[in-house]
Amino acid sequence: MSENWKEIKDIAVKWVEDAGKMLKESLHNSLDIKTKSNPNDLVTEMDYKVERFLTENIEKRFPQHKMMGEEEAGKNIGSTDGILWIIDPIDGTTNFVHQKYNFAISVAVVKDGVGKIGIIYNVMQDEWFTAIEGEGAYINGIRLPMATSVDLPEAIIGLNGRWLAREKRIDDKSLHEMVRKSRSVRSYGTAAIELAFAACGRLDSYISFRLSPWDYAAGLVLLKEVGMVVTDFQNKQPSLLEQSTILVARPSLHEELLSYVYNHNGFNH
Repeated sequence: MSENWKEIKDIAVKWVEDAGKMLKESLHNSLDIKTKSNPNDLVTEMDYKVERFLTENIEKRFPQHKMMGEEEAGKNIGSTDGILWIIDPIDGTTNFVHQKYNFAISVAVVKDGVGKIGIIYNVMQDEWFTAIEGEGAYINGIRLPMATSVDLPEAIIGLNGRWLAREKRIDDKSLHEMVRKSRSVRSYGTAAIELAFAACGRLDSYISFRLSPWDYAAGLVLLKEVGMVVTDFQNKQPSLLEQSTILVARPSLHEELLSYVYNHNGFNH
């Protein structure tokens, strides 16, 4: 059976739009905030509420599809066979709590391990990044151009300062050396938005030492459609079932940056 990916994407966008309204309305209320694995890993009742809203809609409309979400859904998913929705209800929860800005809803639809649909909704800026495999990537309905080449001295790299602060390596392939050679470094506190920014040319590269599939699954679809190169630090495809390192870069830049992060062991991550 061949799926109508455009129809599924349009349905998903409507659900994400409704979820975005829920998040905007919740900003006027006091939030119930908890921590997960460490004191900086925040979760709110809205993370759970949005994930449940999306998963319940998927279950009703597409009962044969599987789901994996950051908070509750699909913790026992062991394969990407069939159709799998990968959901991050709020990517950038710390921003959501502290800044009420720079957070996103990220939804990917994957079939047999291949990303078919990617949606990243930058909620407060009302920016929609969407893609269907083979049909290009879009920002608010305008098609994004293919990625062009750039050299490291002209590159802006998305990189969290925590990784730099932890680095013990001091040779000429250290992250510090890479940053010194680049034009500038940015960190927005949300992987989904940083991946979307790489897709639309606001970042030339994005690097993270530890992300989960819900952080990057939608971004992978967008990035592939504009010709950005995405691998883990060993130059392999990131896993859709378990955590991975992530290196995104323009085609000409990827190989050079890979030499800085390949098997990077300057600290325990």
